[in-house]
Amino acid sequence: MPRLEEGPVEGESAPDSGAVRRRPRGRTALIVAVAAVLGIAGGTAVGYGVQAERAPTPLGALSQPALAYPAKALKADRLPDPLPAGQDRRVRTDGDLRKLIVPRPAGWSEDKDVTSVQDGWVEVEDYALGFEREDVMFGRLLESGVRRIAATAWKKGEYGTADIALVQFASGTETPAADHAEDQRLYMPDKDHGAGNNGDAIKGSLNGRYYVYKADLKPGYLPIYQARAIFDRGEVMVDIHLSDTRPISKKDIRTLAERQLERL
Repeated sequence: MPRLEEGPVEGESAPDSGAVRRRPRGRTALIVAVAAVLGIAGGTAVGYGVQAERAPTPLGALSQPALAYPAKALKADRLPDPLPAGQDRRVRTDGDLRKLIVPRPAGWSEDKDVTSVQDGWVEVEDYALGFEREDVMFGRLLESGVRRIAATAWKKGEYGTADIALVQFASGTETPAADHAEDQRLYMPDKDHGAGNNGDAIKGSLNGRYYVYKADLKPGYLPIYQARAIFDRGEVMVDIHLSDTRPISKKDIRTLAERQLERL
């Protein structure tokens, strides 16, 4: 009988310094390298280096035209109407975030083996424990203003698993949800630590993409098929993982990602 792989094969190359690998999940040993933590910080450093090589840019005049502020506040009857609740995403995400998780498709059931999900929530430290350098990930999430994480885990058949995490950050002038999503996408084209391809765009998302991995085939082990979708909307970053010993199609991950996006 072939046995199911329980972890990374000895001799696999390690990610570059600063990368954070996600720990195996469940019986199919979902081996997914998670974005290099240096993704954004490294890009900033490169930007400073490029700027240092450029000639100084002359500053504009300090005097500016007067700003056009209204002399008085608008009267109540002239204020614009608030957005309907159905169009205001803040109304949705400020409520019970768990209710925004896409409903479980037919054939799937709750995976109670995933103990980190409690009543639809995952603690930040438990989420960080899903990465090999959990201390780095934990610190980065706190610095980015992580607010809460809603999650669900499903199973289908003997080895099929699905994980969905909605990572919500505090609103403000920064873009932590988009940054966190971009960190995850940065390494995905890498064949050793990602899907080995550029993925496909998620309809309706600015930068969201979904990926289908090449099958992990090793003699004496069941095959591992994986797919992943990464996107953000507003202050919520979404990460979806599928894993099975049977092939996963692009339609499987694309449909799930699009349905999840529609709910945000």
